[in-house]
Amino acid sequence: MPNLASWIRPRDESLFAPFFAMRSAIQLHNAATGPVVLEEMDALLLTGGADIAPKFLRQPVPDPSILEKADLPRDEWEFAAAADALERGLPIFAICKGMQLLNVALGGTLRLDIAGHNLPEQNRRDIQPLRHARGTVHRFDHVNSSHHQAIDRLGDNCVVESWSSTDDIIEQVRLRDYPYALAVQYHPERGTIYGGLFEEFFDRVEGKSGFPASIPVHREW
Repeated sequence: MPNLASWIRPRDESLFAPFFAMRSAIQLHNAATGPVVLEEMDALLLTGGADIAPKFLRQPVPDPSILEKADLPRDEWEFAAAADALERGLPIFAICKGMQLLNVALGGTLRLDIAGHNLPEQNRRDIQPLRHARGTVHRFDHVNSSHHQAIDRLGDNCVVESWSSTDDIIEQVRLRDYPYALAVQYHPERGTIYGGLFEEFFDRVEGKSGFPASIPVHREW
């Protein structure tokens, strides 16, 4: 039985539950509710949450007031989990904050406050229009993208697959030269059109396709 590590907030558990119910062979270990032994994990799911704490960012924060109150214990666990998964080549699926955290873990930076991507109607409705790079497998014309931060400088080996057609905000990236790592800025757990994303990820989790990564892991925090 493959083990999947994550940190899922109590309010989000019911959103992810239907997807995990379809793959009962995968054992979820939620670090929000108890200890997780990273060495025993076979994959990592990075989910949405509060802004990353400034101590982990690879950039100055001119105006700290724009940042949400961070969850420091969560950030410490997720950066350690991301480094462990990357070094072992484990499958990774990153959502919203998870996408931002993965990008920072790979040496990238963030746009710390953006306009037009956190409107109430964007929370669950698929209304954010996207454009896609050639070769992108998962293509959605519109997504439920709700956030106030986004990727600025890409982390090592991150390749942009999809972006907002209105302002070019990055909405989907994949790691090249890596077994499997997909990151999205939108919220597939909140919608009905995103089953293929979870199916692809879970297929990799059950396949345990990890091997030592060929990309650098940044540990300067």
